[in-house]
Amino acid sequence: MVSSPLALLALLVAFPIGVTAFSNGHHSHISGFRRTCLHETSGTQAEAFQLGQQICTYKTITITPSGMNDGELPRQAVSVEDLTPHLNSYIESSGMKNGVLTVISRHTTTALTINELESRLARDVEEFFLKICPPDERSESEKKEAGVRYLHNDIDQRPDGEDEQQRCRDNGWDIDDDVELQKWRDQEPINAHSHLISMMLGSSESIPVVDGEMVIGQWQSVLLVDLDGPRTRTVGIQLMGNS
Repeated sequence: MVSSPLALLALLVAFPIGVTAFSNGHHSHISGFRRTCLHETSGTQAEAFQLGQQICTYKTITITPSGMNDGELPRQAVSVEDLTPHLNSYIESSGMKNGVLTVISRHTTTALTINELESRLARDVEEFFLKICPPDERSESEKKEAGVRYLHNDIDQRPDGEDEQQRCRDNGWDIDDDVELQKWRDQEPINAHSHLISMMLGSSESIPVVDGEMVIGQWQSVLLVDLDGPRTRTVGIQLMGNS
């Protein structure tokens, strides 16, 4: 129960009500009260600006690895792709001025990170992580190592258990049919090391947006690290904020 008019006023400021929304596909705008936000500029100085129309929008983009040839089969290659231009373009087209951009990898053998985009560093990334998680001796990778084996790559033993069998069915594979089961096993790559490196790097990043630009450093870029390529990949992007 609100004990006083002042307390009620405080609640209305903190949690404005009477907000209406409309949606079009993944893109929705919420109209309501205009509020003021303080943006720290330097030291103890702060700049106040009005928040405009609220924005919440999502889309999926497709990334084709640089240097990928038509019809080229995956060989557990590692590549680093720059997402920054795609993200900047989406922010600009959305009209969002202040808020948060979240980007997520939609694959279990890709990862996201914020770091420097530099070709020799990309090669260092490959060498470093493949030393930690060398490819299975049965893989297609040029960096595979004799004597290295992972349980995930024992394809003839999978799917292992009823839960995994059901996940295969849910993803369109009739594994109860011996022919279909073998087709599923034949298309499964020997890529356990790619999964493990992806877990170390992470699969998402959230980045502040101020005055229509991502708040990242001069030498920072938002990077998609493909650990099981070359493959065409997809990335999900969501913007939440105000115009």
